[in-house]
Amino acid sequence: MNSTLLIARKDLRSYFTSPVAFIIVATFLSLVGWMFVNIFSYFIMSSGQFSALNMGTKPTLNESVLRPLFGNMNVVLLFVAPFITMRLLAEERRDHTIELLLTSPIRSTSIVFGKFLAGTGLLAAMVGATLVYPLILQLVGSPDWGVVLSCYLGLVLLCATYVAIGLFWSSRTENQVVAAILTFGTLLFFWLISWASHRAGPVWGELLTQLSLIGHYTNFGMGIIESGDVVYYLSFTGFALFLTNLSVEAG
Repeated sequence: MNSTLLIARKDLRSYFTSPVAFIIVATFLSLVGWMFVNIFSYFIMSSGQFSALNMGTKPTLNESVLRPLFGNMNVVLLFVAPFITMRLLAEERRDHTIELLLTSPIRSTSIVFGKFLAGTGLLAAMVGATLVYPLILQLVGSPDWGVVLSCYLGLVLLCATYVAIGLFWSSRTENQVVAAILTFGTLLFFWLISWASHRAGPVWGELLTQLSLIGHYTNFGMGIIESGDVVYYLSFTGFALFLTNLSVEAG
């Protein structure tokens, strides 16, 4: 465990030895902030129209602000995650330091899990920084904190899956750009896989739906924590880490 934490700490520290991590974090927070301002402005406008005309359904913070905000964060993370994970093992291969790690007393599982913790920790910290927006909503209304916490749990599980997939591709090449492209392609594929469910027949259609990365986030976005969704993300993450460990051991 100590070696795992040492590797995680080293990789977290190395993120900020170059401006890349700062640029990624700043871009993510800027985009999410811009989205929040626009979504919240539209909510205020819609609420004003409802009060004036008393027509339609009164917009709520949960439906009109929280769900769109977290849904948009999912999209942004889809693009951000490959940049976070691309260097984790690809850089070790390029610099030929992976051989030093593998010949040291550190087990390959510790190497893989340490780097996984570093990537997931950075993404989780970025997501955690957005907690300021639900706090702002608390000042002007009464957001459902059960829904908020459910959304954040879903995001962290989704981020862990993203990192595990990215770590696998980073273990397969020494080219960081190639690792990022393969990661993004894989994530996008599992985002869109359920699109073919309507013409795949009942059995295969259900399978494709169950494999969808974003499909299992839907319940979290509504404040519902289903054990099946949690198991899906943990299983996907575990399987990707298992493949990564095999890749690292194979050299």
